[in-house]
Amino acid sequence: MDIIISNSGGVPIYEQIISQIKEMIISGVLKEGDALPSMRILAKELRISVITTKRAYEELEAQGFIESYTGKGSFVKSKNIELIREEQLRQTEELLVLACEKARLCKIGVDELCEILKLVYTG
Repeated sequence: MDIIISNSGGVPIYEQIISQIKEMIISGVLKEGDALPSMRILAKELRISVITTKRAYEELEAQGFIESYTGKGSFVKSKNIELIREEQLRQTEELLVLACEKARLCKIGVDELCEILKLVYTG
């Protein structure tokens, strides 16, 4: 599993793991029923604490992205279309907040920003 951990940027490692696994599930790289590496193996590969991977897996399970079975491991849960849509909407909103902040700094008005969004959206 290709997870890249960055020590700069201030984002906790467990959150980096969560976001990257969620992205793999949403994009279809990880499919329903796919097994995730064990917490110990992932911790070893990333050279981090097992506690950190455990926290990430527990959060992914609480959010409905994976399911874990004692002695068997963790697996991608069947996709809940509404859950995935909500996650994609949340990510889009985060990016739009950043775009709006940048537009305000550059004194770009709402009408002009909407026009830019329309052009970008339609290609």
